[in-house]
Amino acid sequence: MREYDLTTAHWRKSSYSDGNGGNCVEVADGIPGTVPVRDSKLADSPVVLVGAAAWGAFIRHHSH
Repeated sequence: MREYDLTTAHWRKSSYSDGNGGNCVEVADGIPGTVPVRDSKLADSPVVLVGAAAWGAFIRHHSH
């Protein structure tokens, strides 16, 4: 498995996060082919690396 240096990643709250402080995820941009995802309430939380195609499918499925 490939490792990524995310120490300088620019995280942003996903537009699909709950606006009430509940279910919140952050994503980082700039990693070709991969979308890093983490819990926005815990900046040092584990990061899940999701393939860009899988992330796109997830977003399309949950935007209906």
